[in-house]
Amino acid sequence: MARSDTRYREAYNRILSFCDTLPVEATIPSETRLAEIAGVSRTIIRRCLSRLQDLGLISWEGRDKRLLRKPQDEDRIALPDAGPGKSDLEQRFLDWILRFDVPANTPLSVAELSRTFEVPQHDLKEFLAGLSRFGLVSRRPQGGWMLLGFTKDYAIELSDFRSLLEANAVSQVAEAPVDHPVWQGLSRLRQDHLALKAAIETDFHEFSKLDERFHQTINSVVRNRFIAEFQKVISLIFHYHYMWDKTEEKIRNEAAIDEHLAIIDALEARDADAARAATQRHLRTSKTTLLSSLRLHDLG
Repeated sequence: MARSDTRYREAYNRILSFCDTLPVEATIPSETRLAEIAGVSRTIIRRCLSRLQDLGLISWEGRDKRLLRKPQDEDRIALPDAGPGKSDLEQRFLDWILRFDVPANTPLSVAELSRTFEVPQHDLKEFLAGLSRFGLVSRRPQGGWMLLGFTKDYAIELSDFRSLLEANAVSQVAEAPVDHPVWQGLSRLRQDHLALKAAIETDFHEFSKLDERFHQTINSVVRNRFIAEFQKVISLIFHYHYMWDKTEEKIRNEAAIDEHLAIIDALEARDADAARAATQRHLRTSKTTLLSSLRLHDLG
């Protein structure tokens, strides 16, 4: 449905709600005032008035407009589904990139992507502009957009940046007060890690979700809007690499469980140095696994 039609439908329903506050035979305000009430142009207001007149809700002769009857539920216009939100679009777009459906340095067609992701072109352009700060897309000098893609260099830079962020987060966890919710979160994570380790022979594929929870809990202590934005992308990319390479998955996941438990041990002992060292060991392993996964796509 066109954006302009959606605005008309929303405006019409607002005017209908306004009319419901008036007594029958009341004078309806000017088009300018109605435009202010509905937050749209007078052109759209005139469309709304025409529909109200056709339904016998108002009389309309020049500037004289009067309410003839109270609005009913059936007088309202159905609104289109809201469609995917920003977070859902971000998830699906990154899914599209990280499944390597298109190679790096591919020009992007906004019209085609708009159809693919079922969002208006205006919303997609805003989304791409926001996503460009993560270095996955960029504006083309001649106009339009370019997919820079997920490459080996990108993976290395992202891993190094992740190490800086998580070293900072681990330090903050170690200094968190005893009543901070992160300690309860780590206690539950310890139990869940031990349970998965006991069932690793059959349930090793469950580790990716546990890994995501673990890193989210560690990073939850950091109150920084800029870091939070990047953590969303980092989390999703490192979650995806578990899907790319299934070779020796059980062995890798069991080793990662032990690395997580070492971090939890150090944090619960309030040993910041040991926690940072354990975190760096774990992130080096994760970086190696990520680069190994990329080799499956001739990117490593």
